[in-house]
Amino acid sequence: MTTIAVLGAGKIGEALLSGLLQGGRRADELLFTEKHPERATALTEQYGVEALDVAGAAQRADVLVVAVKPQDIEPLLDELNPVLKPGTLVVSLCAGLPTSLYERRLPDRTPVVRVMPNTPMVVGQAMSAISAGRYATDEHLGLVEELLGTVGQVARVPEGQQDAVTALSGSGPAYFFYLVEAMIDAGILLGIPRDLAGRLIIQSAVGAATMLNEGDQHPVILREAVTSPAGTTIMAIRELEKHGVRAALLAALEAARDRSVELGRAHEEG
Repeated sequence: MTTIAVLGAGKIGEALLSGLLQGGRRADELLFTEKHPERATALTEQYGVEALDVAGAAQRADVLVVAVKPQDIEPLLDELNPVLKPGTLVVSLCAGLPTSLYERRLPDRTPVVRVMPNTPMVVGQAMSAISAGRYATDEHLGLVEELLGTVGQVARVPEGQQDAVTALSGSGPAYFFYLVEAMIDAGILLGIPRDLAGRLIIQSAVGAATMLNEGDQHPVILREAVTSPAGTTIMAIRELEKHGVRAALLAALEAARDRSVELGRAHEEG
């Protein structure tokens, strides 16, 4: 039996616990840490999973999933270093943090897998990219794929691509939310009530995503199928191009990638 401890039971940590249980893991195979006692009690009551401190989790777990905020990583690693069992797999869900940070701060030859998930994990629709550290094996990657497969899809990428993945899919849901927000505002401007504008846009987004996911046509082909000569759609596309929306998206993703790089550099050995 593989015992898995989630260190940090925020939204992502809780979503992973829930997904693992729904995927067939027993509650007695899972542990979690949570710094707020009231929340820890509530989660134990809801899921039947035991809460304990970091040292207790490290002593009992075979896999430690680190799901704390990047700014909280240093004190956590200080806690883990003296108590981590040899061979324990460490899975990092912290944006921007390289596997080398864990390898440097934890006992020698600790296997580490870096993961960039995203928030649709809370509805079982995450896109997670995983990368092996220096000491992680294909077996370790396979185990992480199995665990994360309970909450969405998983792709293996070289660690050198993780900052780009962070910009593209890690932050990606926020871009869609931003676009939907703007389109709802546009609907209100055009005289449609907010509730109806939301229904129209959200279902359109769900339908478009389903066509992309279940079909084999390139987005350009799907977009062209809606774009009639001299019709309404081409007039809208012209305005989007005129206002540089495509260029703005490229610049936005580059900025997100650069920030992910900065987060990693902040934890480099000085």
